[in-house]
Order: sequence, then C-alpha cells, then structure tokens
Amino acid sequence: MDAIRRRRAILFAGAGVSKNVGVPTSGEIVNEIARQLGYDPQEFRALADHRSLAEFYYLTKGTLGPLRSWMDVTWHRSDVDVRDSQVHRLIVELSFPIIYTTNYDRWLERAFEAYGKEYIKITNVGDLLKSREGVTQIVKFHGDFDDDESIVLTESSFFGRMGFESALDLKLQSDVLGRPVLFIGYSLSDINIRYLLYKLQRLWESSKLSQLRPKSYVFLGAANPVQERVLRRRGIEPIVSEREHPGEGLAQFLAGLLERIAQKGS
Repeated sequence: MDAIRRRRAILFAGAGVSKNVGVPTSGEIVNEIARQLGYDPQEFRALADHRSLAEFYYLTKGTLGPLRSWMDVTWHRSDVDVRDSQVHRLIVELSFPIIYTTNYDRWLERAFEAYGKEYIKITNVGDLLKSREGVTQIVKFHGDFDDDESIVLTESSFFGRMGFESALDLKLQSDVLGRPVLFIGYSLSDINIRYLLYKLQRLWESSKLSQLRPKSYVFLGAANPVQERVLRRRGIEPIVSEREHPGEGLAQFLAGLLERIAQKGS
C-alpha cells in the first residue's frame, strides 16, 4: 500500500479488467473466426484451442487484419462509456507509474483520457523514448490494435512472446526488480499469467538477490487452495475477493486501496 502511495508499485491488468466494459471473451473471438472462414462455430471450436484456430485464420487469410478490425469495432462500441466502469476510474485514481496490460483494447487509454490524466502508451522500443517523469506508462505487453503484427493471438505469436527476449521483456525485467507488482483481472487457468509469474520468480532467483525481492500480489475472484499455494511458492501473495461477482469484488478491493492510501496521506 505504501509503495502505491509513493508511486513505486507496478500494476498488471488482465482480461477481467476489460470485462467491466463488455469486451468479449476469447470464445466469442473464436466464433467470429469461424464465421469469417465459413465454419459452424461449435464444430470449429472442437478442432483446436483458440491460439491454433487464430493461427489457422492467419494462414488462410494471410493477415489478421479483418479479424483485428472486427475486434476493434466490436470492443469499442460507441454506446459504451468507460466512466461507467468503477474499476477503470479507480485504476486512474490510484496513479500507478507503470501499468502493464495483456489486453489489446484501448479502454485503459480511454479511461485516462476521460479523466484528464496524462499517459504514454508503449508498444515497442521506440515508444520508450516518449516516457516522461511523473506520467503513467501503459505498456501493451501483448500488442495493440494500432499494429496488427504486435498482437499476440496466434500460436506462433504466443510462442514468440514466451521467449521473453523482446525489448518489452527487457523493460519488464528492469521495472520489476525492486518494485512490488499487483496483478488484477487474471484467471490462473490462463497459461500466460502462470508462465509470467514463473519467469519473474526465475528472474529474481538468477539475480542472487531474492532475499531483497519486494512482495507482490494477485487479486483472485475466488478462493483456490491449490493455486494459492503455488502462487506463494512463486513469491506472490494471493488476495481473495470478498464478493461473488468478480467485477464487484475487484472494484471493492481497489476502492479499499484508494481509501487507505488517502487516509495514510492525510
């Protein structure tokens, strides 16, 4: 909490954050892939996982362009107001210096714009030159709609991301050493986040400074003793939601953080 108040903590935001503004699930993306390729969605889903199906789409079309366009339009409907999302408002108000996100959508950026808060979007090494002291960095760790090639959706792009050898990976390694990280909006059934937590653990172990590692946290929508034990082994402290609805639980948690920080600072 003190690290957040001093703008030392890093936020990692996953798909659960975007659900608060109605962003479709990966299953709905697969349905659209099937529709565009002329398959029955139910039969298509049975053929492979969503990454392999996205890879098949790319091989068939030669580009992700039409799918990316559908995602961009569908996920950013004009009748959705990001100010209706309490979670997005609280993220802006908590004023993290760096926000990493594995979401492609623009809702974090739009939230900062809606509340008149400056930010720098980082999707590649060139964007690092734009960073300024005191301005929040929004790091699009799995790509951004402004660059089709950056989007981590196909199996090949996923395997490439798992190599942890890009400029953004080097930035992440630099950022997390000495800073606590808060993960929100993630399901631990997602291999992306589990592998990321594993890599962060290995990073600290290889640094020979693991005893200096600040504690990091992940917000969970429901209790799970198996996942919680594995997380603690990774050096991550789980925080379990007090609400049945994940979005409400996350909003309550973030509001509590903001209130305690305000009390501490007064």
